Amino acid sequence: MSQEKRADYSKRYLLPPSLEDWVGADHPARFIREFVDALDLKELGFRERLSEEGRPNYAADMLLKAWLYGYLMRIRSSRGLERACRENVGLIWLTGMHEPDHNTLWRFFNENKGVLRNTFRQAVKVAARANLIGLVLHAVDGTKIMAQASRRTALHKADLEKMLRKLDNVIEEAMGIIESAERTEQGEYCLPEELCEKEQLREKIRAALSEMEEAGTKDYHPLEKDTRMMNCGGRTEFAYNAQAVADERSGLIVATDVVNAASDRGLLVPMIEKVEAGLGSCAEETVADAGYHSTAELHRAEESGYGVVVALGRQREDVEGAGEYHPTKFHYDEEKDQCVCPRGEALTFERQGTSSKYKYPVRIYRCKSYKQCPVRWQCSQAHNGRKIELSVHHDSLVRQRLKQRRAEMQRALKRRQAVIEPIFGHIKHAMGFRRWTVGGIEGVKTQWSLLCTTVNLSKMYKYWVNGHLSLVSRD
Repeated sequence: MSQEKRADYSKRYLLPPSLEDWVGADHPARFIREFVDALDLKELGFRERLSEEGRPNYAADMLLKAWLYGYLMRIRSSRGLERACRENVGLIWLTGMHEPDHNTLWRFFNENKGVLRNTFRQAVKVAARANLIGLVLHAVDGTKIMAQASRRTALHKADLEKMLRKLDNVIEEAMGIIESAERTEQGEYCLPEELCEKEQLREKIRAALSEMEEAGTKDYHPLEKDTRMMNCGGRTEFAYNAQAVADERSGLIVATDVVNAASDRGLLVPMIEKVEAGLGSCAEETVADAGYHSTAELHRAEESGYGVVVALGRQREDVEGAGEYHPTKFHYDEEKDQCVCPRGEALTFERQGTSSKYKYPVRIYRCKSYKQCPVRWQCSQAHNGRKIELSVHHDSLVRQRLKQRRAEMQRALKRRQAVIEPIFGHIKHAMGFRRWTVGGIEGVKTQWSLLCTTVNLSKMYKYWVNGHLSLVSRD
C-alpha cells in the first residue's frame, strides 16, 4: 500500500544542493540572467560603486535582473520586490540569496532612470540581431494611464480664481477699516494676525495660478506638476499619455515614449525617429489612427522619407454623410491659387490665419458670389459666404488621400488595430497595470520602458526556449 507524500522537515542533505539546480534549464529567471549578462552595463551607463568603508554595494547587474524579473512576475513596487527576493525562488536564485532591501532597490531605480530606458533599446537590438523584427509594417498608438496624483487633492483654476476674488474683497474691506481708524485715532495699527494669514494665502493662490498659466493647464497638482487631466476610459483623471510602436511580424515593441499631452497630434514623426534611432532604419510603412492626423506631420514624414498611412477620419473623401458641399468636395487649383466648389464657383484667397481647432497655419479662401448662389444656405450658414481653410501643407494631405486609394494601403490601415491594440490590452489586463506607481515625467518614462522591455522579453523568451534565440555573453 502506498502512503501519501508529506514534507519531511527534519531531512538533511549530505551535500548541500547547488544554487544552479534550484531552477530548471528553461526557467524564465535563466533567460533574464543570460539577457543581462550579455549586456555591456558600463556602455549603457550603469556605474560600478566601490565602498572603502562599510558593507559592499549590490552590483548593478544583480539589481537589474531583480527589477526585470519582478516586472515579468507583475511585481512593481520596491517593497513587493524586497519580499519576493526572500520568497520567490526565481528571485532568490537571481540574487544569489542576497536579499536586497526596498531602499536599495528604490535607489537603484531612482538613480538610473535614464540608464534603465537604455535597457529597452538594447532588448530591441538583440531581437533585431536575431532577425525577429520585420521592417515592413509598424503601428503606432498611445494609451492613457492614470497618474499617482488624485484629482481630489488637485487645484483647479476656476476654484482658485473664485477663492482669490473672495480674499481680495475681504482684504480690501479690512484695509479700508484700518485706514479709516488711522485717520480718526492716534497711533498706528498693525495688520491683524488673521489678515496676515489671508495675505499669505492670497500669495500662494497667485503663485499657483501663475504656474498653471505657465504650464497651459486649468488643473494642477502641486505634488505632481507634470501630470495633466485626460480622458481615461470615460473618466477624466490626472494621467500620462504612453506611446508605443509595434512590429507587425513579431508583435515586439520597437519604440516607446510618455508625454503629458492628451492628444497624439504631432507625435507621429517623433515616434518614427525613435524607431530609426534604435534600429538604424524604420518600416516601409507606419500606420496610425486619426488621432495622429496632422498635415504638418504628413509633410514632415514626406520630407524625412518616412512611409506613413494615417487614418484621416472625417477628412476622407468617402466619409459617410459628408454631404455634397463637404470641404473634401472642394477642389484646389494650385495654378490659380483658388478653391473650386462642386458647382464650379471659385473661392479666392482672402488671408492667412490659424486653424481654430488645431492651431496650425492655414490659408483662407472665401466665396465672393454667395449672394447669387442658389444653394447658398445648403453650402454654408455663414452670412458672409462659404469659407474654406487649407493647411499650408495641403498638398501632402492630397497625396495621402491618393495613397490610401490603393488596396494594399487600405489593408495596412486595417491591420493597425491587430498589431498595436493587443499590446495595450496585455499590459492593462494581463499585467494588471492601470496606474503609474511612480511620479513625474522621468519616472513614468522609465516605468513604461521597463513594462515594454518585459513585454518584449516575454515574447523573446519563447524563441529562447525553442532554441531560435541565442544570447551570447560579452564576458
